[in-house]
Amino acid sequence: MVLIVERIIGQLRENPAGKRIDTVLYEWFEQNSRVLKKVSSAGEEIGLRLDEPLTDGGVLFESESRIIALTLLPCEVTRVTVFSMEEMGRACFELGNRHLPIAVREKFVETPYDAPTFEYLRKSGFTCEKRTAKFTPSVIVRGHSHG
Repeated sequence: MVLIVERIIGQLRENPAGKRIDTVLYEWFEQNSRVLKKVSSAGEEIGLRLDEPLTDGGVLFESESRIIALTLLPCEVTRVTVFSMEEMGRACFELGNRHLPIAVREKFVETPYDAPTFEYLRKSGFTCEKRTAKFTPSVIVRGHSHG
């Protein structure tokens, strides 16, 4: 039997009651998916039909003995460290021009890692490093045309 979930009911911050935590893993590119079928860490089939993005730690179900919560999987990212607003603008422009999703933070910009983009940014003078991290995009470029 499949548990159908239509809304995230809370955020898992702590577990004071000591309930069993059953996790549902998802990848960064699934965060805005409206319909997904997943299997929890306990092997339960979960059908997601949501009108909101998936969030790391989002609670899908809670009973007296267990909680089913979302867990964002880490992935390889390129982190571009920026030292000025001008450099932030250049980095965001270059990544956006490649139609890549970005996470903008105060001192860096991240995007999912790919070798050609990493090398391009490095050769363009940016300070880049390849890391493993949970990626939650601030901006997703949906594409456009030039014509």
